[in-house]
Amino acid sequence: MRFCSPLTIIALSVLVHATQAAAQPPGNAADPLRIAVEKALQSNPEVTAKFNAYRASADAVDVANGALRPRLDVNAAVGIDENRISSRRPEAESLRRTGLGLSLTQLLWDGLGSKREVERASHDRLSRYFDLIETTEQTSLEAARAFYDVLRFRKLVALAEDNYVEHRYASQQIQARFRAGVGRGVDYEQANARLALAESNLTTETANLHDVMARYLRVIGEVPPPALGTLTVLHLGLPGSGSEVLDRAVSQSPAISATVESLRAARLTAQVRESAFQPRLEARVRSGFGNNFDGVRDQRRDSAAELVMNWNLYNGGADQARVRQQANLITQSEDLRDKACRDVRQTAAIAFNDTRKLTEQLVLLDRNTIAIEKARDAYRQQFDIGQRSLLDLLNSENELYTARRAYANAEYDRALAFARTHAGMSQLTSQLGISRPLGLEDDGKAWSVGDDSPHRCPADTISLPSIDIEALAKRVPTLAEPAKPAP
Repeated sequence: MRFCSPLTIIALSVLVHATQAAAQPPGNAADPLRIAVEKALQSNPEVTAKFNAYRASADAVDVANGALRPRLDVNAAVGIDENRISSRRPEAESLRRTGLGLSLTQLLWDGLGSKREVERASHDRLSRYFDLIETTEQTSLEAARAFYDVLRFRKLVALAEDNYVEHRYASQQIQARFRAGVGRGVDYEQANARLALAESNLTTETANLHDVMARYLRVIGEVPPPALGTLTVLHLGLPGSGSEVLDRAVSQSPAISATVESLRAARLTAQVRESAFQPRLEARVRSGFGNNFDGVRDQRRDSAAELVMNWNLYNGGADQARVRQQANLITQSEDLRDKACRDVRQTAAIAFNDTRKLTEQLVLLDRNTIAIEKARDAYRQQFDIGQRSLLDLLNSENELYTARRAYANAEYDRALAFARTHAGMSQLTSQLGISRPLGLEDDGKAWSVGDDSPHRCPADTISLPSIDIEALAKRVPTLAEPAKPAP
């Protein structure tokens, strides 16, 4: 059994689809996101499992090639033959024999079954290669998701801590007023209730942080460091339109390429099945020597050269059934190819739309947060001079916390949407600057989909009308003018 070195696993685990050479500028080598993704590719068991499957498929090609090469066998035997022939006296005869022989067999014709099997194994190897590339992209995306989520929930914990501090300060104010006899007991209870809710929110965010850190450990293979750096947004290298994103996603998708190669392998398997209806012709050369060789008295050497043909005429209908079975498997492979295309288009379309939507939302959420913060400050000043109730102040604090939390989630969702879009186009690793090592064999370098492109994969793009705020404003009912007082 052969074992690969860790460096070889690392090299193959960061393979990039050949068409990704369209280039993205290399990322900063010190980028924390890039470092996290590289660690995931080096240690994630799913990547190494796909790599080992790829190596096994390469060995399967060598196995299939063996059927086309000569077969050389050495055989030796020592034994006793006892014969009983009634027409001969004595009837019983015992013969001791020894022998050592050498035979050479070469396949001449088997209906091209062995040749087709080699081609099938080669397509299966390409399918495993593209599976490895797809797993690399998806693992990179999962590492980016884990990285962003740890940053996200650390920020949400910080926001929950600030919210708790504000509520505790308000609770202490009410408690001081109540003890001084200038506040009401119900205000004190209300403040304590909101303080308990703020503490509950903090506990929830802390639990969520633990969960995403556990996922980070699973995907990347180590506990996230105390400082992950700032948020990295991969906004460069994207096409300007959704249709171009979908075209690149389909043309560069290793998932689709893998299903195409599986389809080609299935077709060749059908041809292998059909070869069973043709004769098998072999050339054989054998020679041996010994004492009473081959059970013939006094024979010391025997050599032969022959052509051997075997033609199976009937085996219970199994060969016909295998051909019908493979025809159905070919149709299944076509279905899986078309499904993969639809999945790729959907994933890329949603991710790219999220980048646009969340970019617009961040502007509105920022405006909302600033306005609520100003209102909260005004409410606090008015509460201090008795012009606002405690409930108004606590509601403004909760509203500000909710607004800040919504902005933080949108900020990290947007960064993740850019990563999802790059992964949808199979270029996330190259966008991060993780490239294929020089000199590494690239099985997909000259690959082409040819006539096997997906047939049931709609090329339509979804277009939504832009939101017309002015038109919506015109639909607002006109307020009636207040009646003038009678003179």
